[in-house]
Amino acid sequence: MVDSAQQTSNAPSVQVNHLSYKFQDGSSGLTDINLDLPAGSRTLLIGANGAGKTTLLRLLAGKRLSPHNTITVGGKDPFQEGLDGVTYLGAEWVLNHIVRTDIDVPTLLASIGGDAYPNRRDELVDILDIDLSWRMHAVSDGERRRVQLAMGLIRPWQVLLLDEITVDLDLLSRSDFLSFLKRETETRACTVVYATHILDNLSKWPTHLVHMHLGNVRQWGPIEKFNEETDGSSENSRLGEIVLKWLKEDLKARGPRNGRQNQGKTYESLEGLGGYGLEKRA
Repeated sequence: MVDSAQQTSNAPSVQVNHLSYKFQDGSSGLTDINLDLPAGSRTLLIGANGAGKTTLLRLLAGKRLSPHNTITVGGKDPFQEGLDGVTYLGAEWVLNHIVRTDIDVPTLLASIGGDAYPNRRDELVDILDIDLSWRMHAVSDGERRRVQLAMGLIRPWQVLLLDEITVDLDLLSRSDFLSFLKRETETRACTVVYATHILDNLSKWPTHLVHMHLGNVRQWGPIEKFNEETDGSSENSRLGEIVLKWLKEDLKARGPRNGRQNQGKTYESLEGLGGYGLEKRA
């Protein structure tokens, strides 16, 4: 096993300093984000849909241009310097048409460097329960996702950014996969940031939590900081309690979606439109 002090000193940290980001239409994506995720950490990125998790991950990966001096990964700007060793696996990646063509798994894995890393390739095939006889056009979405994860992780990475990438995995495959990621951060110099809504088998996985809401980071820090806020529940339920509390608070702070508060008036205005097949709801 790698010496823990050496492993941490070599693993890249992720730092975000007063990051704000607007989309092309001028709408706000992120507002004044500040984070300092230490080298070797495993961070869960928590928040409801639309909280800004994907936008943040894409900026960290250098997929979008961030304002100057707002993001550093291992001390470098991921967009300006095009960092090697930063792997981003998100929604657009899993829609790649190549993995839906009539091609066998060994050929696909070899095409992205599987033969150069045979030990990692074989370990991932085993962990993700991949059948080497599969042909990609004839497998399920869950089976295809396992192959895609192996493709993304065969080459050793320093920073891994995951955006809801395990949604199609069954419980056992997902558990084994998360154990693999934890072992990676404990045995070599690497860091993981993982956005997910699925908390099964995650109670002992993260070292840090980041809570996002409407483009803001509401709170973040080591997992121990948040465990102290719960009532002594078991480890398995503690993380769920924390996240459920956050999401309830977020929903209350957001308020009703646009138009909901005027819903009653809208129905009243439709009352006289019976000739169009519209009826007032009870």
